[in-house]
Amino acid sequence: MRGPHNILRLVRTGATLERTGAMAVVLDAFEAPRPLRVVARVIGWPFMWLGYKGDPAMPPATRALTALGPAYIKFGQVLSTRPDVVGLELADQLRVLQDKLPPFPAAEARAEIERELGQPVEELFTEFSEPIAAASIAQVHRARTAETGQDVAVKVLRPGIERAFRKDIDAFYLAARIVELFAPGARRLRPIEVVTHFDGVVQGELDLRLESAAASEYAANTDGDAGFALPPVMWSLSSRRVMTLGWADGIPLGDNAALDAAGHDRVRLSERVLELFLSHALRDGYFHADMHQGNLKVAPNGDIIAYDFGIMGHIDQYTRRVYAEILFGFIRRDYKRVAEVHFEAGYVPADRDVDEFARALRAVGEPIFGMDANRISMGRLLSYLFEVTERFGMQTRTELILLQRTMVVVEGVSRSLNPNVNIWEVARPVVGDYIKVSIGPRATLGDLASTARVMARFGPRLPQLVENALIRQATPPEPPRGNGWGIALAAGLAGVALGALAVMALG
Repeated sequence: MRGPHNILRLVRTGATLERTGAMAVVLDAFEAPRPLRVVARVIGWPFMWLGYKGDPAMPPATRALTALGPAYIKFGQVLSTRPDVVGLELADQLRVLQDKLPPFPAAEARAEIERELGQPVEELFTEFSEPIAAASIAQVHRARTAETGQDVAVKVLRPGIERAFRKDIDAFYLAARIVELFAPGARRLRPIEVVTHFDGVVQGELDLRLESAAASEYAANTDGDAGFALPPVMWSLSSRRVMTLGWADGIPLGDNAALDAAGHDRVRLSERVLELFLSHALRDGYFHADMHQGNLKVAPNGDIIAYDFGIMGHIDQYTRRVYAEILFGFIRRDYKRVAEVHFEAGYVPADRDVDEFARALRAVGEPIFGMDANRISMGRLLSYLFEVTERFGMQTRTELILLQRTMVVVEGVSRSLNPNVNIWEVARPVVGDYIKVSIGPRATLGDLASTARVMARFGPRLPQLVENALIRQATPPEPPRGNGWGIALAAGLAGVALGALAVMALG
């Protein structure tokens, strides 16, 4: 796919950015060095007449990306989850991209369904509507199944979207290489890494089986959550390019007038949406990473319904514990403990001063706690926290960036329902309960038991590992390759196994 068309595509991209006024916005957001700015202007300015005009009512960046088409819109959406790369201001602009594109004909959607599911649409559905929503990758139809008469939402990928995305992604890789070639100082922006991240996200969204699996896993995790519901996946009517979910009847979470008219308690809904997000992130480590009003409804019984599972976040158990301790430390205003957690996790280099770091954290937390309840923001706290930790040498952690971005979105949803919601008071019991379960004596015993189970599988091999390490130690090295490490590792594993087994026996 790589060829001259990529160069032409980049020229048109630069021309569109220049024509819409987005070029300066993007370069400023990336803090682009002078050589890169020169290259960008050389590509964009002389060919500005080739650029798309876009919608003048939109901000420059969203105007340009919308005009350039589906791949660019999706790229903007993905970058909106990376304020560490594009900055908070541009990330906020990109987050409002609505993916409202012209739909493709329903006849093409029907043909796609028949190819994928191997049956005529009339045999699968007694009703099949015109498109009710059209996005950059797919569009949605409302239908009724022939077998059960159930109302469903059928999501169908755009015809040829895989090839179209592949062409644009190739152009993105070329642009990233040009940036690294002509502006070595811009390598800190990690352009290749950013494009690779985008490529991975898109490849996942171009296979609707993966989104169906995400919805299924999310449903299994949250099955017992009161006041929360997900539309079920209809696996028999789903495939790589088609996904069918149960229809979600309800009022959009952003329609306050309709919620009031239906008698829903908006104060409780504002608290519940925050509780659910924190619970999913901490308890499960798997959360909906696009929880804006457009993906949330309120059912007639008051349940919050979530849908659209194209962007999900995952954080491992250790990171969840660190995140919870950091949040709980701020809630208790124990800045020394927050600082210690950063050092213990290896987030901040050990050669930095923990007391100085704690004072810097106090400078972050105290002004926020001094605010009125309706101005306290956990998202703002995390944003300030990342600024401080960066000054102390903390490397960017993309999983926490996605968590922070989602927290900002969820806070916005919550405040739209109740401007006076107290974020900290809502978060305190959720984080506190997680701390009790996951950090402490019971959690330690659970960790030791897990270690013992792993060691039980490798236990029969430990004597041989130790013997092999001793033999290598006795044999003159070729050059040395850390022979002492082998003995230490084997002995350490044996010690951990014996200790864990002893704890289990005593328990």
